[in-house]
Amino acid sequence: MTAPGRRSSTFTRLLRHGFTDPSAAERLLDGAELAELRADPVLLEALGATADPDLALLGLVRLLEAQPDPTARRELLDTLIAAKPLRDRLLGVLGASEALADHLARHAGDWQALVTYEPRDLHRGVEEFERGLAEATDPVSLRVAYRRCLLSIAARDVCGTIDLAETAAELADLATATLRAALALAEAAAPEDAARCRLAVIAMGKCGGHELNYVSDVDVIFVGEPADPDADETKALRAATSLASHMMRICSESTVEGSIWPVDANLRPEGRNGPLVRTLSSHLAYYQRWAKTWEFQALLKARPVAGDPGLGGEYVAALQPLVWQAADRENFVPDVQKMRRRVVENIPVAEVDRQLKLGPGGLRDVEFAVQLLQLVHGRADTSLHSGTTLDALAALAAGGYVGRADAAQLDEAYRFLRSMEHRIQLHRLRRTHLVPEDEADLRRLGRSLGLRTDPVAGLLRAWKRHASVVRRLHEKLFYRPLLDAVAQLAPGEARLSPEAARERLVALGYADPAAALRHLEALASGVTRKAAIQRTLLPVLLGWFADSADPDTGLLNFRKVSDALGTTPWYLRLLRDEGAAAENLARVLSAGRLAPDLLMRAPEAVALLGDGAAGGLRPRGRAQLEQETLAAVRRADDAVQAVTAVRGVRRRELFRTAAADIVGSYGTDAQPVAADQGALVDLVGGAVSDLTAATLAGTLRAVVREKWGDVLPTRFAIIGMGRFGGHELGYGSDADVLFVHEPRDGVDEREAGDAANKVVSEMRRLLQVPSADPPLLIDADLRPEGRSGPLVRTLKSYAAYYRRWSLGWESHALLRAEFVAGDEELGRRFIELIDPLRYPAGGLGEDAVREIRRLKARMESERLPRGADPKLHAKLGPGGLSDVEWTVQLFQLRHGHEVAGLRTTRTRPALAAARDAGLVSAEHTEILDEAWVLATRVRNAVMLVRGRAADTFPTDPRELAAVGRYLGHGPGHAGDMLDAYRRTARRARTVVEDLFYT
Repeated sequence: MTAPGRRSSTFTRLLRHGFTDPSAAERLLDGAELAELRADPVLLEALGATADPDLALLGLVRLLEAQPDPTARRELLDTLIAAKPLRDRLLGVLGASEALADHLARHAGDWQALVTYEPRDLHRGVEEFERGLAEATDPVSLRVAYRRCLLSIAARDVCGTIDLAETAAELADLATATLRAALALAEAAAPEDAARCRLAVIAMGKCGGHELNYVSDVDVIFVGEPADPDADETKALRAATSLASHMMRICSESTVEGSIWPVDANLRPEGRNGPLVRTLSSHLAYYQRWAKTWEFQALLKARPVAGDPGLGGEYVAALQPLVWQAADRENFVPDVQKMRRRVVENIPVAEVDRQLKLGPGGLRDVEFAVQLLQLVHGRADTSLHSGTTLDALAALAAGGYVGRADAAQLDEAYRFLRSMEHRIQLHRLRRTHLVPEDEADLRRLGRSLGLRTDPVAGLLRAWKRHASVVRRLHEKLFYRPLLDAVAQLAPGEARLSPEAARERLVALGYADPAAALRHLEALASGVTRKAAIQRTLLPVLLGWFADSADPDTGLLNFRKVSDALGTTPWYLRLLRDEGAAAENLARVLSAGRLAPDLLMRAPEAVALLGDGAAGGLRPRGRAQLEQETLAAVRRADDAVQAVTAVRGVRRRELFRTAAADIVGSYGTDAQPVAADQGALVDLVGGAVSDLTAATLAGTLRAVVREKWGDVLPTRFAIIGMGRFGGHELGYGSDADVLFVHEPRDGVDEREAGDAANKVVSEMRRLLQVPSADPPLLIDADLRPEGRSGPLVRTLKSYAAYYRRWSLGWESHALLRAEFVAGDEELGRRFIELIDPLRYPAGGLGEDAVREIRRLKARMESERLPRGADPKLHAKLGPGGLSDVEWTVQLFQLRHGHEVAGLRTTRTRPALAAARDAGLVSAEHTEILDEAWVLATRVRNAVMLVRGRAADTFPTDPRELAAVGRYLGHGPGHAGDMLDAYRRTARRARTVVEDLFYT
């Protein structure tokens, strides 16, 4: 008897053998069923070797209790102690699977299925499983027989007698035998239907690939034909459909013995909307005309498993050639990659970090990568025609399509992750791919995988390590062999042939694979440190380039930047070590001409793409920009040198803004696509407008200092107009301005006027001098009297003109006027002068409103370029920028005097103020705002893609696709983009006609 307060020796031994509840275990061992074996070291040792000793012991007691009589109980105990194979198998199952323990408790004699230990028992196939299911006469007995067969697979799996691949293959073979048995039951129930048709069951997915899980939907496709070729096809298909439906119910429906697994036929042509059974010719017609890329990917695993074997063979023979032509389809690789991204995006946020199958670094990453490579290279290499992931991966490595080291790492990681998935499902025989959160579940899972010292921590470490390997290799798997083909790496390894490399580049979307291979060779060849780092970076960069509309240009631009900066120590280190830099650079280099052109003129600006101390991609404010430009002017020797420095700042900051816009529109791993497209528009408009103001301020200071020293004979101010004054400049916009001056005390007015005109002339000249930096065009055509009027006026002259001669369009244009550079006090007085004109007391009279409407109508008819499609013209077309802006500005002219919120130069805030004042409904506000934002983004996209400004969509297909990519439309969806623009503009035009013209 154990002394009070002291633990028994049994208690201590139980702890040592891995029991978590030794007290409960002691009680079970003291029970009548196990009393005589209580101290048997063999039993305790065997229990301690299981995944969950507590669960194994409980299951054993339940099994003993379920035996029909003492003799049966004695037989079980004797065999358990005497036969190590049975002991390991039985206790292994009881410690890993609560569900199979329940089955044994209900069917107490099924433990006998684990006694056999013969060579043929080690690797069971379809024939052995068919024998095991042969006595089933109804759905209930089929379930019992299925569980008995499953018991034998699980026992050999948990004991390590068979490995992961063999387990998955046996599970698929058991599924095959079960489908055949279920179909036989269905045919026996409807012999007339069976006689009327030929029906073949084609396994898909993991069952077809011979790599099934313990609990998984079994994906199938049905093919039917009349038994008599001359018979009525409709009746034959009806009979086949009835048989197929019955077979599915036999497997899927719940009975007193539960269900087997769902049979899922949704991979058939047209999915749930298509007929359950089709003829072979109907299948063929569908795949030849209508099938999507993913449907050919699914056919990789098609395998006839039940029903008419001849018909099943005909199906595979007819469709397999189509599978290996899928890579020739337009947008093949982007379609597959997009499907993978969609799978990840659809995972509930709470589950992403626990997903073994679908999450980043999960099983699906391996499977998608392998299948993609099979489809590309399997056209010419039949050794890749395998539906089994691990076999296909081995074939890819043998053929040189994947490096052997990468393939070995991926094989190891896939086996580990699949083993985790198997053990998780085996516990309760439930379909799940989530890693459990409960400590006890994690402990059992870790122990089941051989992690005994610290099973929870060891499991989590191993899982994260393997998931990290999968994620890294998934990113490089498709691209790294391209480098091996050109860089003469890894002596002794089979490499991708030049032809295979070209095929892969074409599949990725490269239009000139030969040129791409030359770039790769130039970047990655050699034994230098630079080449070694490039070989690390390029596999991932190639994928990002391929995700753009113009991967060729992205790769070419990367080579140019690397040639310019490759010897600079920080460049490759930045790309290698700063997470965001490499992806940001790839996006920027492949998104169009503007940003790469800006970067090529000063490649050191690539430092802005990092996430370190360089300031990143966040645009700088006007005050900070002015401070930098004025400091650059002070350091310069003359005006030319000063303005060159100012233009250099402008070029760098334009690049920063363009890069931020591209990254926000494309999205990266670190930064998803910006949800608020209006915020991106505001960011670009504000940043370019602030930059233009700072450029003018610096140039003005340089010109004045060169000719007059610190003080100009006249006060001088620059007023921003149009989009400049509205903080809405685009990348290619001119700077619309007015120039105003006021002679200083004692200065002759003519002298002051001459000085002001010389300032303007010199500013315009210096900002347009040909150089490596983009010019800034100054447009003063909105001044009084337009081009016929003086370029510069005094404040008094402006006052006199506006008092006597001002036209309606000039008051309209002044709505955007805002001081931007020069003498701040003079600028303030100019704004005070024009406020009564643009916000007239009492609003506009009807005559003035009619004149504005007439001018708008004339502009629509006269200014639209000849041959342009009005419905796609972002500025002047129906529902475009002009429509929205004139509508908002009419509200400002009519109500600005009373509504303070309307007294702004910016379109979107003015529209919001009109809504808040009750002048326009919330619905109409949203429609107009959406149209204005979209039209502005179209103009920005065209400038980014083409490198020159335009107001309509490009006609070149690749440029159009690049604009679509910027606007969020994937490859092959340029038509959808145009339809979306027309739809948005049409809705806005309807609102404009309601608000502006009535």
